[in-house]
Formats: sequence, C-alpha cells, structure tokens
Amino acid sequence: MDTTNVKQYFWYLFGIMGVVFFWAGVWDGLGNLYILQNPLISLLVGVVMLTLSGVIFRDTNPLWGKRDKKSSILNKLHTNPNKHLFDIIYHDKAQNKEINFNAGKLTKIEKGHLVIIEDGKEIFIPKSRVISLLNKTNKKRTDVK
Repeated sequence: MDTTNVKQYFWYLFGIMGVVFFWAGVWDGLGNLYILQNPLISLLVGVVMLTLSGVIFRDTNPLWGKRDKKSSILNKLHTNPNKHLFDIIYHDKAQNKEINFNAGKLTKIEKGHLVIIEDGKEIFIPKSRVISLLNKTNKKRTDVK
C-alpha cells in the first residue's frame, strides 16, 4: 500500500469523523431541549424528519415529485422476469439512427444510464436516448417519453 492510498484513506476517515462529531454536537444540543428529553417524542420527531426528507418513503411521499415515466417503465422492465420478450429502441447520435437491443441484455440501471454487456464490454446508453419498447410477442411498439 503506497503513501497516496494511506493519505486518501486518512482523509476519508477524517471526513467521516467530522460528520459524526458534527451530528453528535447537533443532537447533544437538541437533547437539552425539554420536549426532546422524552425518548418517544424524540423518536417521533426523528421519524417525521426522515419521512419528510424522503429517505424512507421516497416513492410514496406526495410532497416529493413523481418519478418520470420513462425511468419508472425502464425500472419495471429491468425487474421483469420476462424482459427477454422486449426490445429497447434508442437513438444513436453517432450513427444517427434507431438501434434495437434485447432487454434481456440489460444488466443494470445506474445514474441515468442503461448498462448492457455485449462481447464482454459494458455499453452505457443514456435513458434520455431511449425512444420506445417493442413487445416481441405481439409486435406492439410503445413510446416512452
């Protein structure tokens, strides 16, 4: 392990400790408030804060915006056990044409990109370039906008 890795891990650890000490100070300060000294009220306040921040109920909380339709459809397709029955059609800017690939090749969706593996190489396709889905069983094309 060289010194650059040691320095990098030191600064990661230093940053994590800073975050922990910051929140320890915040909660210690809030613990002096009379109403939060009751553990049940403190628990209730914490759950309300997490709920409003969207950490727990991000998809069901009406205060947060809806997911865009395209992401929702692609995520459902990715988890579908019959995804091999669909083709994903996207527009390739380099070739300036529409390209199909089988949804069964879709390995994961990360940071706004579809990841497929072809010939041992990962190919990243931006979700924004996806135009439609083609159902192979009934040859029905569904636009996703």
